[in-house]
Amino acid sequence: MKKAFVYGVAVEGENFTDRIEETRRLKRDFENGQNVVLISPRRMGKTSLVRRVISQVDTNKIAVVHLDIYDCRTEYEFYNKLATAVLKQVSKKGELMLRNIKEFLTRLTPRVSFGIDPANEMSVSLGIAPEDYSPEEILQLPEKMAHKIGKHIVICIDEFQQIGNFPDSIDVQKRIRGVWQLQEEVSYCLYGSKKHMLTNLFQNKRMPFYQFGDIRFLQPIALDDWIPFIRGKFEESGLLISDEQITRICETVEYQSSYVQQLAWNVMLCCDKVVDETAMEEALDDLIGQSSILFLQQTEGLSSYQMNFLKALVAGETGDFTSAAILKKYHLGTKSNISRLTDTLIKKELIEKTGRTITIADPVFRLWMQREHND
Repeated sequence: MKKAFVYGVAVEGENFTDRIEETRRLKRDFENGQNVVLISPRRMGKTSLVRRVISQVDTNKIAVVHLDIYDCRTEYEFYNKLATAVLKQVSKKGELMLRNIKEFLTRLTPRVSFGIDPANEMSVSLGIAPEDYSPEEILQLPEKMAHKIGKHIVICIDEFQQIGNFPDSIDVQKRIRGVWQLQEEVSYCLYGSKKHMLTNLFQNKRMPFYQFGDIRFLQPIALDDWIPFIRGKFEESGLLISDEQITRICETVEYQSSYVQQLAWNVMLCCDKVVDETAMEEALDDLIGQSSILFLQQTEGLSSYQMNFLKALVAGETGDFTSAAILKKYHLGTKSNISRLTDTLIKKELIEKTGRTITIADPVFRLWMQREHND
């Protein structure tokens, strides 16, 4: 059976659902050189949206560079990845890339290797170090390349919140912002998987990247778009599913795109011609089971206070957590403890806080907690 639903990775083509307005607006940002920041919880499809837009831009006018900096731990690791991605995108062919390196990074002796198969991508190691080039010189490389090729360059950086973990992060951010804000032929699309860190980077007035670009909060895909998409996938496989069952799938996982597709796929695997209650229940059991090891790892090192706080949220508590009744009922310690618990669990990406409302960040984690810790 062809896999009808794709999850856990960026989706493209027929697996991409809706996002018509978001695609249009982001494409317009790319075309007009507008810096943009995408913020949303995990599994909302930010990477898929960006790749969708990249596939639609006019490559005669715009060159799009995409890089993921999840594994970057230092400032110069970031600069090496940025420079490599820019050179690869604008050079395309190995010989041209070597000429561009020689022209723009004259003090380097890079390592370049090619696979046996000409179709394989070449491997490039620039090895940029502080003694070779200053940060400002590397950060100006995209602007220089844009002038050379006569195109606007859009640089899309996934997991951008990683710069917040670099040593001397604030100074690094000031250097990057100082160069980027003056560039005319390069714009940036910045996003990542840690909502609270991105929000702090771009909405905290004390941070260097405050008001750097147009901030977009990606909302869940609407039910009216999910229903025909999911129903169509089932019909293509000769299966029947009701609109009510599709609604239940979406509501169960709070419309988080990746989870919607994963649960829908589980239902498809569990049903025989027509989706019934047994298939729905088995599919949800499978979804929770598929994530259980991850959830065990996430909770393994939590203190008793932190676990008790999560249990209070799972139990539906929405009131004042500093009240004597809730502190006593859930064994949360003193009033001053609540602020520390909240901050720690937000950093661990287990909860979210919007205004005064605190919620479990992951709907499947909440379901797992209800089953495993329903005491």
